[in-house]
Amino acid sequence: MTDSISQDDLKQLQLSLQTRRRQLAHQRDAQLGGQTRAEHARDVLLQDGDDETQRDAEREVDFARSDQDAVALVKIDRALQRLSLGSYGLCIACGDAIAIERLRLAPEVPRCVACEALLERDMPKPAKL
Repeated sequence: MTDSISQDDLKQLQLSLQTRRRQLAHQRDAQLGGQTRAEHARDVLLQDGDDETQRDAEREVDFARSDQDAVALVKIDRALQRLSLGSYGLCIACGDAIAIERLRLAPEVPRCVACEALLERDMPKPAKL
């Protein structure tokens, strides 16, 4: 853990991560209705209706939301793990301290702005028409 983050800040960031995790887990549980993601996906795919186009759009939104929640939960869990290991607040790429302002905005971020910018720059860009 970096010395630039105060104990009070760490407590606040941990609380923020835990609160967000509970919210996402509750949202996921409500969406899945007690099923696993695979069971839910199967049930959604088996639904039929008169308006196939509308049903397809609803399925895509449902799957996208489920995927986003799953990814967000993983990011939060990793941040909480870094907190417990004492490496929270340090960039996983370069080891430098992540700015406290960045952590306050998105406490789950694993990289400093410079390393995130490098990562995003090297990612494939979507095709343009």
